[in-house]
Amino acid sequence: MIMGILNVTPDSFSDGGLHHEPGTALERARRMIAEGADIVDVGGESTRPGAEPVPEAEEIERVQPVVEALRSEWDGLISIDTMKPGVAHAALEVGADIVNDVAGLRDPGMIEVCARSGCGVVAMHMRGEPRTMQQAPEYEDVVTEVRSFFEERLATLTSAGIDPESLCFDPGIGFGKTLDHNLTLLRELSALQVGGRPLLIGVSRKSFIGRVLESDALEDREWPTVALTAWTRESGARIHRVHEVRPNREALRMVEAVLGSPV
Repeated sequence: MIMGILNVTPDSFSDGGLHHEPGTALERARRMIAEGADIVDVGGESTRPGAEPVPEAEEIERVQPVVEALRSEWDGLISIDTMKPGVAHAALEVGADIVNDVAGLRDPGMIEVCARSGCGVVAMHMRGEPRTMQQAPEYEDVVTEVRSFFEERLATLTSAGIDPESLCFDPGIGFGKTLDHNLTLLRELSALQVGGRPLLIGVSRKSFIGRVLESDALEDREWPTVALTAWTRESGARIHRVHEVRPNREALRMVEAVLGSPV
């Protein structure tokens, strides 16, 4: 599945401010849907390294009108990208289907919101928080530690009443990881699958691509993102969170044709 990124923020690292207003955000969502997005992921707070928190009321004001408007004209899957239980609840109330939490539902309030609603859940691994996550992150074994986090989350969240069938895990590429950590996780992706639950991968336009290519230009990261979509699908990822839907969807369909999977 392709999850299209819809940032309704003024300061996102790659497209901050472009879709900040509900009208422009809705137009962007329509374009992604037309290009084949299976999920639209709406976020009202930047999680780029060093990002400052956004007050809950302001985040709700950003995302709720967009989710509500999109729900009124589309019956596909809508995800809310947030760490705050109040924002998740507000978005679910107006039609969101999935909570995508970069903090991995470490807030008990988020677990309660998700368990009560029966929504889909993406639990991501992040070392630290956005403001501090890239300050010399260290692991003894990044693959083992991320997998252990997934195993703990699976046990904790299901014991709290979240249906395991609703769960998806994201290794958090670029969230509290060095370049080597990111490449190792991608290389060992199949080792991260726990409990038969799918993996979501978000690598689109991320800075580690620029470091590999020795380029700071965002446009230079588009085709490497497509390459990583193909690579991670072959390695077992099932949901791919991207900015540009069409090229990534086409790469996904080609890989699946070669693998003999349904297209």
